[in-house]
Amino acid sequence: MELVSETRCFDGRQQQYQHQSSTLNCNMQFSVYLPPAAEHKPVPAVYFLSGLTCTDQNFATKAGAQRVAANLGLALIIPDTSPRGDDVADADGEYDLGCGAGFYLNATQQPWRQHYQMYDYIVSELPQLVEQHLPLNDRRAIAGHSMGGHGALVIGLRNPARYLSCSAFSPISNPSNCPWGEKAFSAYLGDDKAAWKQYDSCELLREFGQTLPLRVDQGLADNFLDQQLKPEVLKQTLSDVGGDGKVHLHEGYDHSYYFIASFIEEQLRFHARYLQQ
Repeated sequence: MELVSETRCFDGRQQQYQHQSSTLNCNMQFSVYLPPAAEHKPVPAVYFLSGLTCTDQNFATKAGAQRVAANLGLALIIPDTSPRGDDVADADGEYDLGCGAGFYLNATQQPWRQHYQMYDYIVSELPQLVEQHLPLNDRRAIAGHSMGGHGALVIGLRNPARYLSCSAFSPISNPSNCPWGEKAFSAYLGDDKAAWKQYDSCELLREFGQTLPLRVDQGLADNFLDQQLKPEVLKQTLSDVGGDGKVHLHEGYDHSYYFIASFIEEQLRFHARYLQQ
């Protein structure tokens, strides 16, 4: 880990690091917020996965999460959304495929397979790295927005032993049945739709049930609501499997970081209930 930048923030430290990833076969950057409590003891962490076109900087600079994290004694770990670099496959002119659009899965198809192993990076390599070098304990939660909300739900539901809680803003809830997901899954995973189910939160809920505490926040003025996000499918699936996860619908809110900033405190307090028991 090489420290790229650091600044004081609510008596904690906002940092950016880079490292050579053996999982993704490229250099990666990620951001970290360490609360004041981390000066004295290891603290729990919330991993926040960002959406299409984002980097590790969007959430760090726009969500206003540091004030709440400082108060609650939570670290924030904010990875990039995909591998990047001159040797990394990309889809020129397509914002929803390639760099900035890793979809938090392990690609099996060429030319993506060599670098696009974001699932393993988030679940294994990044936590091992930061927990070795930063004042973090092994209590983790995972959250995300849009494509990152999809990633958070999938990773949380598939790894209940690694995370104590899971949340999402405006997640791509049923990617096997929406244009964004169908395009990405076809490219990264191939045409066998059976392989898609392991990266679809609704399919995982149907197979395994709700495996950890879950909260979703969705704005009803979101222009991606009906075609891409499908919160009604997620809500119905939770009901069908008897899960107690909540899908909170918010009148008048859109897909932007103004929405995230409005409800980030509720989500972080949700995670703190489980991380600090």
